Amino acid sequence: MTVLASGSKGNSTIVSTSRTRILIDAGLSCRELFKRMQAAGEDPRSLDAILVTHEHQDHVQGLSVTARKLGVPVFFTEATHRAWMRWMMPRKRMTYAEWLAQRQQEAARRAAEPGGPSEGDLAVASDILAEPSSGDEELVECAAEEEEMAAAAPAEADPCALPGLEYFQAGCKFQIGDIEVTPFTIPHDAIDPVGFVLQSEGIRLGLATDLGYLPSNVQVHLRGCDVLMLESNHDLEMLRDGPYPWSVKQRVMSRVGHLSNDAAADFLEKNYDGYATYVILAHLSESNNLPELARVAAERALRERMSLLGNKLVLAEQRRPIESILF
Repeated sequence: MTVLASGSKGNSTIVSTSRTRILIDAGLSCRELFKRMQAAGEDPRSLDAILVTHEHQDHVQGLSVTARKLGVPVFFTEATHRAWMRWMMPRKRMTYAEWLAQRQQEAARRAAEPGGPSEGDLAVASDILAEPSSGDEELVECAAEEEEMAAAAPAEADPCALPGLEYFQAGCKFQIGDIEVTPFTIPHDAIDPVGFVLQSEGIRLGLATDLGYLPSNVQVHLRGCDVLMLESNHDLEMLRDGPYPWSVKQRVMSRVGHLSNDAAADFLEKNYDGYATYVILAHLSESNNLPELARVAAERALRERMSLLGNKLVLAEQRRPIESILF
């Protein structure tokens, strides 16, 4: 298992056995995904399938190009597939430059409204009018790749066409090669978001990120995992004092938002079974968290369980893959 990227600018993880290789989410450009897979010793051409947790941009922005270049099927829930298609279509009607110009015009309009802009509006406008951030650069690259493929394809081609499409339902197991996949519902502000348990050759991996809290159904699925990948998105004080508009802060802290360091630590201390060899902290916010804050909170929760043989703590990163976890 290798976490290729984890965070608000893009998420992707590869899980492989001797026979099967699955990519979970494609939140980076195809070029960047290939580069990171190769750095991790994985041949992109050996991929068998792509699994999608939900339709948010940081999980799917490289999906279309990656799937078509490799000719691999994509597995969604039906509702997530429809939401992804709705997200894709407007972007196909304009170039990135046109899209950015539209955002800038909207920011200028807000700033000119009677009564003046709020502090949150100013922060958003400043971000929009500035040079593209690294997140925007990722979107630029994804858009450029899609335009390249569109230029090489017939004009009537469906922009949402995929080499293969498979639907699954939360709670219903299915098989990809020799990997058994169990999707489970998670509380997040997407159409039909899921986490996954993947099992093969006696090894069990549990992935639960992008969730506002840990309900009992999620806790049950995460029992008995050899690797547990758990969100530790934000430090509550950093989020409250940070630059986000209050509406965004409320969304992140809500029960369909993201797990804080404290919430992740509370689960690890009180409800986690202590079984995993590795615990991966994932989806750390670059604006509202620090790796050491996440690490310290988790270490305190695991203090009596950490050893050379179990509960080794790993922090997933946005800018580079973690060292592959092997069994």
